[in-house]
Amino acid sequence: MNHAKLWYNGAAADWKQGLPIGNGRIGAVIHGGVDSEIWSMTEITYWSGKTERIPGSGSAKEDLERMRESFFKGDYNEGDRLAKQALQPKKQNFGTNLSVCDVKLRFGQQGENLIRELSLENATVQVSYTHSGHKITRETFATHADGIVVSRMKSEQAGAISFSLGVQGRTGDFATVITDEDTLTFHGQATEDVHSDGKCGVFCEGMLKVVAVGGTVQSGENEIVVSDADEAIIYFAIHTDYRKKDDKWTLECDKEIAAAITKGYERLKEDHIADYRELYARVAIDLGDTESGKLPTDERMKLFSKGRHEDADLIALFFQYGRYLTIAGSRADSPLPLHLQGIWNDGEANRMAWSCDYHLDVNTEMNYYPTEISNLAECHVPLMNYIEQLSIAGRQAAQDFYGSEGWVAHVFSNAWGFSAPGWETGWGLNVTGGLWIATHLKEHYEYGLDHAFLTKQAYPIMKEAAIFFLDYMTVHPGNGWLVTGPSNSPENSFYTSNREEGAQQLSMGSTMDQVLVRDLFTFCLEAAEQLQVDEELQAKLKQAIPLLPPLQIGKRGQLQEWLEDYEEAQPEHRHLAHLFALYPGNQITPRKTPELSAAARETLLGRMQTDELEDIEFTAVLFATGFSRLFDGDRALRHIIHLIGELCFDNLLTYSKAGVAGAETNIFVIDGNYGGTAAVADLLLQSHAGEIHLLPALPAAWPRGSYRGLRAKGNAEVDVAWENGKLTEATIRAFSAGDAIIRFGEQAVSIALVPGQVYKLDQELQVIKQQAAHI
Repeated sequence: MNHAKLWYNGAAADWKQGLPIGNGRIGAVIHGGVDSEIWSMTEITYWSGKTERIPGSGSAKEDLERMRESFFKGDYNEGDRLAKQALQPKKQNFGTNLSVCDVKLRFGQQGENLIRELSLENATVQVSYTHSGHKITRETFATHADGIVVSRMKSEQAGAISFSLGVQGRTGDFATVITDEDTLTFHGQATEDVHSDGKCGVFCEGMLKVVAVGGTVQSGENEIVVSDADEAIIYFAIHTDYRKKDDKWTLECDKEIAAAITKGYERLKEDHIADYRELYARVAIDLGDTESGKLPTDERMKLFSKGRHEDADLIALFFQYGRYLTIAGSRADSPLPLHLQGIWNDGEANRMAWSCDYHLDVNTEMNYYPTEISNLAECHVPLMNYIEQLSIAGRQAAQDFYGSEGWVAHVFSNAWGFSAPGWETGWGLNVTGGLWIATHLKEHYEYGLDHAFLTKQAYPIMKEAAIFFLDYMTVHPGNGWLVTGPSNSPENSFYTSNREEGAQQLSMGSTMDQVLVRDLFTFCLEAAEQLQVDEELQAKLKQAIPLLPPLQIGKRGQLQEWLEDYEEAQPEHRHLAHLFALYPGNQITPRKTPELSAAARETLLGRMQTDELEDIEFTAVLFATGFSRLFDGDRALRHIIHLIGELCFDNLLTYSKAGVAGAETNIFVIDGNYGGTAAVADLLLQSHAGEIHLLPALPAAWPRGSYRGLRAKGNAEVDVAWENGKLTEATIRAFSAGDAIIRFGEQAVSIALVPGQVYKLDQELQVIKQQAAHI
């Protein structure tokens, strides 16, 4: 099987063919070939912008009342006008994550038999080729254990390693200094003038040091030159002043590199692999071998794009690559979570209107969709901490824009905790953006059942969100439902019965809002009852929940996206926010809500049948996860194959197509990698609505296979094997007590799980062995 590495037999012409590494803070994409190599370096906190107070109108409650009155009367244009007056702040110094620099290596030699590969088992990039009959190898990794990037160049022939090394900044405020024959330092500031004023941003300091065996190391003009060495090792370190209280951060690079040199390359690599594998090795997947597995990764992808879909092992590779990217980009001690491009950056999103930021209307959420099920719960922690900081900043936004208690955030945020509405109500007035990202607290708890996490972080933050919506929401005068608004269904638009008024984006009580609020209120009520706290809040939630609007089916048989059965102005739209109720939520399930499930299917099919569909990475994921939850594995698989074959660069990183949302070129957006990983896992295991469902949407194209270590809600791990599309055996490892329904197809059994016990089940779901787990 070849799902343990990406490999290529030619040079990487540019970033889109380069291979990514990361240690949860520093990222690099390595591209080039025999004669030269570039490391495109990023650091997760290297942000332009700054913390700012975004003022509201000063009469929030009154303004809100006037807007709502207009919408309830059916005067959408007037409601929109009033919303723009009060809820459309001007763009200030929002900022963006920026690339730091390019490390440029020039070798000035020819070679043949070039192979580039990224090992998913070791988290290392290796470039090898032959020169004058001798093999030369370059090996690079970003170590989380030691906080730096390390690269070793080695030849079978003595004295064959020669190169020059320099650094080119990616921002205007950047300078390099040769401080010794073997050392280059740099400093810079993250400034740009698209998302901020060109003057504000974090500062960075970095260092590169070269240690050679044999030959010479000397400094040239802004570069280090190595000549005729047997071996050379490059050490790269960088730190920023993000949230630092003094100047001690400026000393970190020197300390880290000195410690690394003392430790030595072999020990650095050994510690790096051990640290990485503690996470990566938890999950294995086997979907079968194919002849295509012997081909380079880009050639395998091209076969997908040509309709050759039999390479199931490429999907296993894509799945494990997503797990690799999660570990590389988000560790428990990462200072910030994954942004639009993870921790990497191709320089495109930050130079246009998008910004390389935290989009809260699907993208950041999708980055973390696979984290729990793929057994990487620790990698979820930076998002938990970010949500906590966002909730603190969001209290000011709740007061300024709505005159409400609690906290709120909208369509996007940044490194500074931006929580105000965006600067265009059509897409910026997504009042449940902060709540959507906060549902990951609920998800993290439901998988791990960590009482301390519930008590100290999840419940307090969710409680404050519930307090906001209880204060902010209003009763619809026509039907008595408790609704949000004005708000949008993320970035989509509709026509009212008076089409001459034009397309509208704001309304009262969008479906997405109501699904999220119902989940919020239910979670908070259950948590408060479990913790035996906040009786007054419990009473309010019990009163509010029955007043929330039900999910509705429209005249076309579709799941309604809005409170009213409006006509879609953009039936080709990329967002499907209301299907949160299907995935990742579970308010819609085929067994418990068959009519709504049929309506969800109609929504998916209707969107697919539009010739002008905005075909981008996260939409492919939404189709795949949606059909997976409807137990239609064959259709879900087609969308995963489409994602890999049509919406990935050669390095298997996903992208958004040119022309969508103003993009001038295909732009790297990493949510497709993470969402696609989650979609593969969801075909094999689902745990929601009180069940652990084995092989719920197994595609016919995967007749045999196995997996080990996927995680289920209720704090359990699951191993499964199947043959001819039928379950042959399963293992459940329980880490918490609870009653679990284990299902395969129409078969279901109930097991009272005991912590520390392992349950082996046969094809009939009968427990054939129960034993204590080996620790």
